[in-house]
Amino acid sequence: MAAQRFDLVVVGGGPGGYVAAIRAAQLGLKTALVEREHLGGICLNWGCIPTKALLRSAEVLELMRHGQAFGLACDDPRFDLAAVVKRSRTVAGQLSRGVAHLLKKNKVTLFDGHGRLSGKGKLSVRLGKGGEATLEAPHIVLATGARARELPGLEADGKLVWTYKEAMVPEAMPSSLLVVGSGAIGIEFASFYRALGSEVTVVEVLPRILPAEDEEISAFAHKAFEKRGIRLLPNATVVGLVREAGAVRATIETAGKRYEERFERVILAVGIVGNVEEIGLEGTAVRVEKTHVVTDGYGHTEEPGLYAIGDLTGPPWLAHKASHEGVVCVEKIAGLSDVHPLDRTKIPGCTYCTPQIASVGLTEAQARAAGYEIKVGRFPFIGNGKAIALGEPEGLVKTVFDARTGELLGAHMVGAEVTEMIQGFTLARTAELTEAELVHTVFPHPTISEAMHEAVLAAFGRAIHI
Repeated sequence: MAAQRFDLVVVGGGPGGYVAAIRAAQLGLKTALVEREHLGGICLNWGCIPTKALLRSAEVLELMRHGQAFGLACDDPRFDLAAVVKRSRTVAGQLSRGVAHLLKKNKVTLFDGHGRLSGKGKLSVRLGKGGEATLEAPHIVLATGARARELPGLEADGKLVWTYKEAMVPEAMPSSLLVVGSGAIGIEFASFYRALGSEVTVVEVLPRILPAEDEEISAFAHKAFEKRGIRLLPNATVVGLVREAGAVRATIETAGKRYEERFERVILAVGIVGNVEEIGLEGTAVRVEKTHVVTDGYGHTEEPGLYAIGDLTGPPWLAHKASHEGVVCVEKIAGLSDVHPLDRTKIPGCTYCTPQIASVGLTEAQARAAGYEIKVGRFPFIGNGKAIALGEPEGLVKTVFDARTGELLGAHMVGAEVTEMIQGFTLARTAELTEAELVHTVFPHPTISEAMHEAVLAAFGRAIHI
């Protein structure tokens, strides 16, 4: 069969790949997208979106449990696990169909199959319906994503030991749960399962949970999670798992001592590895380090005409980072003059647990280590009228400024709705605003976002409500 020719081909239909394909088509490039499984990728089908649907169900349940505090009668609130899971899957399915519509609308040619590089500017696609297609293009963008990391002796089996996939579709609620890893994925699942009644233990090999976050925010979250009944074991390691009938016996090492404990289920959340296999990288000049493809700020690999974006290229492993990388990559290919390379310090991170965590830029420790003289502002939710009215007085906003220039170096938050609020600080970082602009910005009242303003004021000794 003759090769089909395109200006650009994208391999992988996740949040990086499909966005890159649509943007390329908008710029007038004849574009094809190859996806072997689900449009929207892991994020839309098995990550970002369905987990938020699960967490929303948990949030509503917890609000019902506290109805009396709001003057409402909510006697004996219960949940239907099958219905909770079904809603999550329905939301994911709806959005996946939406991606298909967007691709069609933008005239992107979709190939359902597995793509593999087969020469310079060539891609062989093993079609899902059988047969093979050959695509040719001067520009090929790899967006094959990543998968859950497994550690020796802690391999998932899908029944007793779960990855994120099994954790999103439980058939029954485990009475006890061990979560290995306290990053965003681990903590979100810990929050969901605890809300629905599981006794949850989180093991983290590093000295504190949420190790990527500012230390002060991490400590605040630690206390909040323990208050909710989540057992946290930092500085600990799961050294082995023994599967038994209906349960797992885990050997945990902490403070130089080992002990065993039984859990009904285990969730592994120890990071991810890039999908670099079976895509034809051998024979190219592409450099792979620690399972991730090395690129510059525009997605270029060391092989001319070959690009990579998203989780395949390493941290931060975030859908919005992948989407932005995709746009930057294809706009550079199209020759736009105002394309800026990706700046990872301006990418916000969010964890949708209870309470929520959100951050952008440098932590206080990172700013000091980089040699900055800094000013730090803090404002607690207990000083915010809207947070108190909502019954959400547990939270903190922290800002880190360059004392010399007034540049906002970083912002870190824990509390209700901070994953929505962080975009304000992200915009400030992108626009390179200083305290002068932020101090004189008018924030609406009453909103939780006022705590952001107060945290800016506090950094310069001007806070009003503390």
